[in-house]
Amino acid sequence: MADGYDSLAQECRSLLSDSSPTVSKMANFSALVFHSVPEINWCGFYLAQHECLSLGPFQGRVACTQIEFGKGVCGTAARERRTLLVDDVDQFPGHIVCDAASRSELVIPLVAANTLLGVFDVDAPVPGRFGPEDQQGFEGLIDIFIDMTQAENLARLAAAN
Repeated sequence: MADGYDSLAQECRSLLSDSSPTVSKMANFSALVFHSVPEINWCGFYLAQHECLSLGPFQGRVACTQIEFGKGVCGTAARERRTLLVDDVDQFPGHIVCDAASRSELVIPLVAANTLLGVFDVDAPVPGRFGPEDQQGFEGLIDIFIDMTQAENLARLAAAN
């Protein structure tokens, strides 16, 4: 899906180029990903607040609202500040089940100016859905998102939660 991520990056730049509030951009970014990337059943933001992640805009079924750093895939990606690609969430120690239909997961931390702002989480109903190409594609999309939403706005939004 390399061409797909290039096209999605262009759409993302266009979508985020207006002066909408950051939370609106997060909602539209999540919707764009959810309806553009095949075989996913959830995607969205968790914002960092102290040592916890708080649910932000997303697409999919209802989700966990608070995740401690170091807990589950999202909390571990936040604590370690690195992307986690998990082929089978049932094999991930301490996996938090928000939706039993999710079988694989990709979590990308949002880091700007060496500050963790949150994570972007993508779930799929099939094991092994995500590969290195997906990781690279999503990391690129998140870089665009951070650049175009002005990281300080994300930090303010996280602090307000």
